[in-house]
Amino acid sequence: MKRKVTYLLIIITLLVMGISYSQSKNNPLPKPGGDPHPEFPIDVGISFLFIMGTVFGVYKLKKK
Repeated sequence: MKRKVTYLLIIITLLVMGISYSQSKNNPLPKPGGDPHPEFPIDVGISFLFIMGTVFGVYKLKKK
């Protein structure tokens, strides 16, 4: 039970960090004639997919 709580807290922490980064007002904006590949934050949907993939991978490793 304690291990499940630890995993849940890690997942929630990573999710909150991703959401807060994508919502910050200090995100770099593309400048005209500047970098052709501006840095954009990862939105919540992609973050959720990364987290669920990690959870599924841990589940499969623990099942073996």
